[in-house]
Amino acid sequence: MSEAKIKVGITQGDINGIGYEVIIKSLLDPRMCELCTPVVYGSAKAAGFYRRQVEDAENFNFNIIGKASEANPRRVNLIDCTPGELRIEPGQLTAEAGKASIAALKAAAADLKAGAIDVVVTAPISKENVHEAGFDFTGHTEFFAAQFGGEPLMMMCSDLLKVGLVTIHIPLEEVSRSVTEEKILASLRGLRSSLIRDFSVREPRIAVLALNPHAGDGGVIGTEEREVITPAIRTAFSEGILAFGPFPADGFFASGGYARYDAVLAMYHDQGLAPFKALSPDGVNFTAGLPVVRTSPAHGVGFDIAGQDKADEQAMRNAIYMAIDVLRSRKVYEEISADPLQKFKREGGADVSVADLPQTEAAD
Repeated sequence: MSEAKIKVGITQGDINGIGYEVIIKSLLDPRMCELCTPVVYGSAKAAGFYRRQVEDAENFNFNIIGKASEANPRRVNLIDCTPGELRIEPGQLTAEAGKASIAALKAAAADLKAGAIDVVVTAPISKENVHEAGFDFTGHTEFFAAQFGGEPLMMMCSDLLKVGLVTIHIPLEEVSRSVTEEKILASLRGLRSSLIRDFSVREPRIAVLALNPHAGDGGVIGTEEREVITPAIRTAFSEGILAFGPFPADGFFASGGYARYDAVLAMYHDQGLAPFKALSPDGVNFTAGLPVVRTSPAHGVGFDIAGQDKADEQAMRNAIYMAIDVLRSRKVYEEISADPLQKFKREGGADVSVADLPQTEAAD
């Protein structure tokens, strides 16, 4: 990364959803261009259509460019990479929108790989119409993993809470057999590494959720805790990872137990995302474990409110901020790692002893 202002690539998402609305609202504040150089990948036609729907955006304009190297650091730039003519139908699920989503995503990924942009922020896509358009991935996380390698870990992030997932976009009936000791260990290692490198946590404390209600009640309603999850936690702890649990998910969130940890590892998608979104409606989806930085607002396409100027842009704004912060954190981490003799203090407060942290919670 150069010392120049960070170039943030932003993909348009589904043109019939709330993507452009939250992008425009996030970038309306001229101070955003003081923080970074935005480069939107999408459609000039769609951008113009939604600009007219957003209140107070009369004087907002995109600087249309042909490639990222032409980006004006004082403007909001847009690369028109959508093939053919588009019909913009807010709230509608269309094949055209799916193809446009894929085109923008592939163009941004290519520029990220080439170093033409520094980070990427993705607006929401519809998994249904991109699949119909030939997108062979179940989500952004899997797409970027295929493009850049690494061991991707889906993380939901806010100032209040960070949640990593062992399994991501799979049917619920496949979760139990997919939760293996090896996968939990890999997730714990990846989560710890990201918290240190990407979020500047010196030695993170990680809570691990159970799979079954009441953590299996000693095997009465499931044996995964005893046979898979607990052995994985013990192995992780022997490696120096401060992992604790398994905790029954309902009591853990209801009691505020998450506040005692730097992150939580959930076993499956909704187990982690349901409480996260309830507690952090403006949260960010971050793909940890990649050599590049990718974030996204932690919400969907919003077809029900598309084109009505009702969408809240705070999650998109937070995704832009987080992408910049993670990139900067990685740079600092690399500098520290290059000179291990330097001493760096925690930002404040005493270390918490392992003895002070509970190993489990009582079932309800």
